[in-house]
Amino acid sequence: MPPIHVLVADDEPHIGRIIKTKLEQGPFTVTLAYDGVDAVETLERDTTVQLVILDLMMPRMTGLAVLDRMRADARWSALPCLILTAAGQDHQEVEARQHGADDFMTKPFSPKRLLARVAALAGVAESHD
Repeated sequence: MPPIHVLVADDEPHIGRIIKTKLEQGPFTVTLAYDGVDAVETLERDTTVQLVILDLMMPRMTGLAVLDRMRADARWSALPCLILTAAGQDHQEVEARQHGADDFMTKPFSPKRLLARVAALAGVAESHD
């Protein structure tokens, strides 16, 4: 089975690297974007993205704005999307889900838990090694 292509949009490069390192231990390949505009441009350019992880607070375009673009576009409307944010108040999760987020996690996060949630969203069994 080919790896599942995940787009990770986070304006903190070290967070992106942590996520990339952890997910690539599983059946995933990761492309990093550093703001919302970069994320949308990546989706436009790369038709192999199968799952998206979005930070809410990013420069140029917020995670919710990216999510709105995804849900309004037939090419991306069904892409699973996990919101990963330091802004973890309940109303933000409610709002993210109203915009079409499939899952919601707050920072700081457990990389192992993130891998499990992404595997579940992608519909793959997590390997336990």
